[in-house]
Amino acid sequence: MPGTAEPTARILSFGDLQGWADDDHGQALDVFLNTCPDLADSEWQSLCALAQSQTNARAFFELFFRPVLIGGESTALFTGYFEPELDGSRQRTARFRYPLYRLPPEVDGLWFTRAEIEERGLLEGRGLEIAWVDDPVDVFFLQIQGSGRIRLAEGGYLRVGYGGRNGHEYRSVGQEMVRRGIYQPHQVSAQVIRSWVDRNPIEGADLLRHNPSYVFFREVQIRNPEDGPLGAMNRSITAHRTIAVDPDFTPLGAPVWIEKGGEDPIRRLMIAQDTGSAIRGAQRADVFYGSGDAAGRQAGRIRDPGRMVVLLPIELAHRLVPDV
Repeated sequence: MPGTAEPTARILSFGDLQGWADDDHGQALDVFLNTCPDLADSEWQSLCALAQSQTNARAFFELFFRPVLIGGESTALFTGYFEPELDGSRQRTARFRYPLYRLPPEVDGLWFTRAEIEERGLLEGRGLEIAWVDDPVDVFFLQIQGSGRIRLAEGGYLRVGYGGRNGHEYRSVGQEMVRRGIYQPHQVSAQVIRSWVDRNPIEGADLLRHNPSYVFFREVQIRNPEDGPLGAMNRSITAHRTIAVDPDFTPLGAPVWIEKGGEDPIRRLMIAQDTGSAIRGAQRADVFYGSGDAAGRQAGRIRDPGRMVVLLPIELAHRLVPDV
């Protein structure tokens, strides 16, 4: 951002990483291998080739990477996200009448706000519907998560992923509830928002329209329906091993050591395989908790401090921190 100082960068030792020796590095290596073939830089390509034949995952990371603390002058903020599972249909019915829309062809950059789209019916009757679901709040939260799985009334599943947006920045409806005096900050969660909107449909619709951002979807084909949703690298992501990051500071595909505080501390090597419109800054990450309601409850409770340390190939680390 203009006028914002560049974050500092400092190379650490693996001994500085709390709990490093206790992690399952083999799990992290498997997830790394899922996306490292798509990394373009020669340093990453070389390490990806070496990773294919590694039998000691911890030694691999310690030999060929250096931990780099970027933006360590600020405390990290960790949140959680998940893949919602919704009930729906490919056909509009009395029960399933809230549509998921694909991107209109004319949308390129800033377009109408959420309120304008919904109140003026700008998407209706244009054949842009992918499927219909039975709850408008589900549509809203699906747009926040960016992807989801639909249990079809006709049988089977339909998977949708991020297909574009209207160009407006996301605004937190939880913070707006606090501003309006509906709840205190410690009371707000996704479940609380959902319950309040269900009980107050008119005021609830107005609350959701406080967020001007509107997300469109695309149908996603994944060979194994048990795999996770596609992340920003167009590969399936993995629960408890994938994080969404700000790619301006953390390279997509990079291993990242997480030291998350809170009631459920995490000390784990994860892989940066996703992004999000609300994920901004060097010390900012969204932890992927998996699919379904249970994962959603876990993810919704997470808003914790801590530290994240990026593992970079040795040459890239010393290029970023040349005085070491």
